[in-house]
Order: sequence, then structure tokens, then C-alpha cells
Amino acid sequence: MKILLVDDDQNFLSVAKKRLAKRGYTVLTASRGFEALEELRCQFIHVVVLDVKMPGMNGIDVLKVIKREFPLVQVIMLTGVPTVGCAAESLKFGALNYLIKPVDFEELFQTIKNAHEQGQHLEQKIRNTQIKVLELNYKPINYMNDDSTHQTVENLNRLQGENHGKNEDDAGGR
Repeated sequence: MKILLVDDDQNFLSVAKKRLAKRGYTVLTASRGFEALEELRCQFIHVVVLDVKMPGMNGIDVLKVIKREFPLVQVIMLTGVPTVGCAAESLKFGALNYLIKPVDFEELFQTIKNAHEQGQHLEQKIRNTQIKVLELNYKPINYMNDDSTHQTVENLNRLQGENHGKNEDDAGGR
């Protein structure tokens, strides 16, 4: 799993990156919203942990861009200044969860793990739907629903048989 941590708190980024990396995850970091978007444009990321309050683009604005450009990326919002309005706005714009700093690392880890599982489940549902659509598009359709269609098919088969016999006669007479 590839995780992107986005926070202007360098200490949080450093500690969280080390702890997640020890669990075997690939962890990238960004301290600004625009840096996070550049990372997302350059490589596939499964889960983004995104701080709400950052200089420049705030977390909600970054979230909106992520969900518009990378709808399958799971986003967990993180804030040191929680408000009901901000939590509601985060969820409204597609965040999977909203955590409050200081966050317990085990809670953060479990939330990331759950986000990744949800993302995988969503991707599998999309793949299954794509397969069903392909099957429907290439499935032979039985047009023999009435007697006239059946009769037409029989006549075509008879004519093809007659033409096949003529072609054999023609070839043998040369």
C-alpha cells in the first residue's frame, strides 16, 4: 500500500512516516496541498492522510481536487482544531474519515488500513461491473423469438447449403 501524508507539521510527518514504514508501507510526504496534488499526478497512491489547516491551499480545497481528479483515492482528514462544520464538510466532499490531533498511532494505522480495504473493495466492484458490461456487449442474442424469425433463419441456412453445393460443383468442374 502506498500512503501520502500531507501536513505542514514536519515533526508529525517524520514520526508517522517512520512508524508506517516499519509496518511495511511505502510512505510519501508533502507539506503543502499543491505538493500533494503533484505527488498524486506522478504516482498511484492508495490512501491520503490530509491535514485540514495548511498554508496556501487548505485541506478541504485539496480534498475537492483529489476527489475530482482521483476519485478512487481514499482520503482521511486530520485536524488539530476540530469543528463540527469542518468534519461535515470533509465528509460531504468525500473524505472517508475525520481524525483529531493528537491522534493515537494505532487509531491512525487502523483507519488507514480500513481506508485501503474500502478502496480495494470499491475497485473490485468497478472491475466486476466492467466485466458484466463487457459480457452484455458481447453476449450472443437469441433472435429466434417468433416463428417468422425462425423461418427466416431456416431459409438462410437452406440457401447457404445450396450455395455451398454449387461452389463444390463449380470447383470440381474446372
